[in-house]
Amino acid sequence: MTALTLSTAGAATLRADAIVVGLAKGAKGAVVAAGAEAVDKAFGGKLAGVLETLGASGAEGETTKLPSPSGLKAPVVLAVGLGAAPEKDEAFGAEALRTAAGVAARALTGTKKAAFALPIEAAEDVAAIAEGALLGAYAFTAYQENGKSAKAPLAEIAVLGAKPRDKAHKAAAERAVMLAEEINRARDLVNTPPNDLYPESFAAVATAAAKEHGIKVQVLDEKALTKGGYGGILGVGTGSANPPRLVKIAYTHPEAAKSLAYVGKGITYDSGGISLKPAGHNETMKCDMAGAAAVFAAVVTAARLGLRVNVTGWLALAENMPSGTATRPGDVLRMYSGKTVEVLNTDAEGRLVLADALTRASEENPDAIVDVATLTGAMVLALGNRTFGVMANDDAFRTAVHETAEETGEPSWPMPLPADLRKGMDSPTADIANMGERMGGGLVAGLFLKEFVGEGITWAHLDIAGPAFNEGAPFGYTPKGGTGSAVRTLVRLAERTADGELG
Repeated sequence: MTALTLSTAGAATLRADAIVVGLAKGAKGAVVAAGAEAVDKAFGGKLAGVLETLGASGAEGETTKLPSPSGLKAPVVLAVGLGAAPEKDEAFGAEALRTAAGVAARALTGTKKAAFALPIEAAEDVAAIAEGALLGAYAFTAYQENGKSAKAPLAEIAVLGAKPRDKAHKAAAERAVMLAEEINRARDLVNTPPNDLYPESFAAVATAAAKEHGIKVQVLDEKALTKGGYGGILGVGTGSANPPRLVKIAYTHPEAAKSLAYVGKGITYDSGGISLKPAGHNETMKCDMAGAAAVFAAVVTAARLGLRVNVTGWLALAENMPSGTATRPGDVLRMYSGKTVEVLNTDAEGRLVLADALTRASEENPDAIVDVATLTGAMVLALGNRTFGVMANDDAFRTAVHETAEETGEPSWPMPLPADLRKGMDSPTADIANMGERMGGGLVAGLFLKEFVGEGITWAHLDIAGPAFNEGAPFGYTPKGGTGSAVRTLVRLAERTADGELG
């Protein structure tokens, strides 16, 4: 991964291949942001004017490259837009810095070292710049010959204005590195082709990482799942040559006062099963395990940060395939909870594996459960490709999750669980059907999951179907392909719980 250092060196004297400066939209035109004073001086105080001549305005996400004048060691200056300049006595927000740093890192693909001279007033700014740059400097090249099919990501980032001996700055940078490494690991998992990432191999990755970071791990194979009565996970996985798994990874802290359970949907490939997806909807279905990837990454990050909270991750892993042994529409599954489910659509499989995992997680009586899943196309229709939905059985907790996501830079929106939609899942044959009314399908899925959460346990459901996989062009610090959606939210929730802010 890209290396990160904090540097007190001057922007004019540091040796690098490029120096990144911020440009903002002021009331009377573009203005050079704080942190780039030495660079502006090298341009005779006219850097903003030169950039405007080249068409730059300071708009968010905008980049402009120009050769350095004498007086700068770096041969190239990259100006990146920060958006509107803040009011007097105010600072740029974390997301503006994070996005600018990510855009700059992407623009400098193929570069060895870049110095980031962006505005820093506090440790939070160091964290945002470091996080954005590290997430922007991501590329998935594992399946390209010798990794040469594309330019290598920016190799080294020096954050200027940050103080390596300042405890708060150092801690912010270290957290950013750990978080980015695990988000990028989640991205790698989502991007891995399904012929190489299937339940057993995903479980092996989780097991290796858990052992490396002192996390307890337990893997239930198909025999253990059968013995335990996990009818939902088995029902989804029965059509595949690759049998399902339920993986438990548990991080504990000796001084923890609270416990969280994270449950992730891990459909390593989703063909729709017998209810086969139409042409054009299969090509990206390797991403249907993004929820499990996010949970896995969040638990590992919590362990690496040493958070004073117990965090258990449940990875419900299966491959949903059509075959002579696959579950059919009309079949009835007996779930781990004992409830029976009539399967009306085998492409509504994520809720089946999550149901078993939610029931199992509830048995340990955590203070809260959060499940994460690429669950419904209906949520994408409702919120688009960049925002995930948040549902919960507790309004205050739903608000806390939403606010936490927004704080970390992950767009989300609170969604209801209307009681009237529950009736649509009534089944004449079983306790409940896995489908209900078509309209409000994302909410129906949330209501289904709610049925399998233990009595009295606070629970939230994140439907990340939109932002988990970016099929369009890269933007900000978000690459094409797997994004690592929800990892930051889960990690911040764990931090807030450890600090006593939640519960």
